[in-house]
Amino acid sequence: MRAVDLKRYDNSRQPAITNINDSCYDTQIGAEIVIGVKNGIVEKRQEINIIDQTMQSSPNIDDYRIDHRPYYLPQGNERQLFEAAYHARLPVMLKGPTGCGKTRFVEHMAYRLELPLITVACHEDLFASDLIGRYLLQNDQTVWCDGPLTTAVRHGAICYLDEVVEARKDTTVVIHPLTDNRRTLSIDKKGELLVADDRFLMVISYNPGYQSVLKDLKPSTRQRFVAIAFDYPAMDQEIRIVMQEGGIDEVTAGYLVSLGHKIRAIREQGLAEGAGTRLLIYAAQLIRGGINLTDACRIAICLPLTDDADLQETLMDLIEDMDPQPAC
Repeated sequence: MRAVDLKRYDNSRQPAITNINDSCYDTQIGAEIVIGVKNGIVEKRQEINIIDQTMQSSPNIDDYRIDHRPYYLPQGNERQLFEAAYHARLPVMLKGPTGCGKTRFVEHMAYRLELPLITVACHEDLFASDLIGRYLLQNDQTVWCDGPLTTAVRHGAICYLDEVVEARKDTTVVIHPLTDNRRTLSIDKKGELLVADDRFLMVISYNPGYQSVLKDLKPSTRQRFVAIAFDYPAMDQEIRIVMQEGGIDEVTAGYLVSLGHKIRAIREQGLAEGAGTRLLIYAAQLIRGGINLTDACRIAICLPLTDDADLQETLMDLIEDMDPQPAC
């Protein structure tokens, strides 16, 4: 067999390319790359010249500012608690069921504190580089692009990790230095230790009802946050919210809220989650658009909650049996 005389590569200087087509690089310095080998002979090589002084691209932070006050009806002193945590530079954890207003609360507080809000919807394929950033090839040059977390740290914004338990555990550990007295972010690919802007705030949320052995926050992560607990609003408050957000009258809003409370009461019968305020608002918006009440409740509340035929029948019985009277 004919020996192949290949140029020796300095591994410390060779880029680890995750996707050649996307031109994404995990290092600052380029090297010669073998494109293909045929019959034991290097057929083609491509030289990637990447300069040490790379360009840096960062999103416009003003794009993340909320222009209009989001409607939010306080349930207690959660606004005062959040503001106290912000001024003390303490990271905040929001705990509560789906659709109870956690995300709207963060939007409201970002507007109230005049801070940009960068939201990340967490999922199991979220990697640390998705949060921190990566090098991209643009016009034959490498450009460092800040990720959402780095952007928030650099410019002083709220970084909101929504449903953080859905993210990989080896990804969420990157926030640890930002959630203690260090308040730093290590960008290994650039050799940079970024100190958080004084206005930066780390906020995470999750649903305790979905906790399991596989999906739960590590104790080392949980104990770095102060926690604010959320639940569904009281009936009179929820009626006001559904009226405001759904654009319907008080009688219809009262019916929807009463239905929501009855559905939450039968969670023990197999429902993974009760009807959140968000679903009630969806039904209200359909009703405002001309859909009759029964159909609106069926497609906005009943069907999204479960695929089980028996449970759907139970929910439809609740919808049909209730008279649309205002809640007391």
